[in-house]
Amino acid sequence: MAKTLQLSFTTAEGKQTSLTVDEPKDGLTPVEVEAAMQQIISSGVFEVDGSPLETVKGARIIERTVTELVNE
Repeated sequence: MAKTLQLSFTTAEGKQTSLTVDEPKDGLTPVEVEAAMQQIISSGVFEVDGSPLETVKGARIIERTVTELVNE
């Protein structure tokens, strides 16, 4: 089963965007994730159309099952 952690943010101009992390570690808590998201915002590294990330919108872990039918 494939897992991804989706981090959703709102920019200073009100646009929504997300970052996705493949195979996040097990046992993440909401407090840990929100603290990491605040660090991402504070770093100022990411922008969308020149607008920096401003607020945490949400986070979720997505799990999906992939069944290979044909594999060369």
